[in-house]
Amino acid sequence: MPRTVSSASSLSSMALVALGAASGVWADLQSCPTDVPFSCNNSTSVSDTCCFNSPGGALLLTQFWDTDPATGPTDSWTLHGLWPDNCDGSYEQFCDSSREYSNITAILQEQGRDDLLSYMKTYWPDWEGDDETFWEHEWNKHGTCISTIEPSCYTDYTAQQEVGDYLAKAVDLFKGLDTYKALADAGITPDESKTYDLSDIESALAKLNGGSKPSVSCDDGALNQAWYFFNVKGNLIDGEYKPTDPLSDSNCPKSGVKYLSKPGGSNSTASSWKFNRSRAAKLVRSI
Repeated sequence: MPRTVSSASSLSSMALVALGAASGVWADLQSCPTDVPFSCNNSTSVSDTCCFNSPGGALLLTQFWDTDPATGPTDSWTLHGLWPDNCDGSYEQFCDSSREYSNITAILQEQGRDDLLSYMKTYWPDWEGDDETFWEHEWNKHGTCISTIEPSCYTDYTAQQEVGDYLAKAVDLFKGLDTYKALADAGITPDESKTYDLSDIESALAKLNGGSKPSVSCDDGALNQAWYFFNVKGNLIDGEYKPTDPLSDSNCPKSGVKYLSKPGGSNSTASSWKFNRSRAAKLVRSI
């Protein structure tokens, strides 16, 4: 069962910028050798799983486009999670019950990551309004399976440090993958009167992701998720991310793809197309 930690130790010794992490120092993770291979690109096994995520060598930054009920800003997709996948598309889940938590908000507050928490409330919301449970689920199911941020990988570990690091890294990646803008730049905007070709959607998002298309999913022919795949050289936090081709195919039709407006948007008639995220998620993989 997830556990609540009554008081996390002070993290004042951490040299960390919770948001915009690329411009700051993340955390006290052990340094990695320069010759460590990118995940999913090794010909022999790598023993140091603090510098080479195993078995989940691929990492996915996943996003939602929710319209009914609408979540997040009308001009932005929202964050779903950061997932480790095995290199064949299978995945581990709930890998360490001793590090499952039910107080993500309290952990971030005690780590002084109030800006991160505020950003998550806007761009990482739960469609039913239960943000805390959603964040707990993402950490407990996916975060605990990332070997490169296990407590033993830190040189000066403080309890729950890796939880905040994981959430901040997911946000950092999300901020660099503006799906809404990439589609809009290609003339693909939410509008109930239009439909689009899947190849045009994938091409627009490939430009955003270093030439590698993401896997997009649809519910009743309407866009609802995008998964960006990476291989990583080093650890989750400050390792080098290399975009890679998806390990799962899109379930969207090749043509006639709908991109519905969120209520409140300039072309808002989204109620004409009902979207059930819990059902849509089951089309490809549960959250």
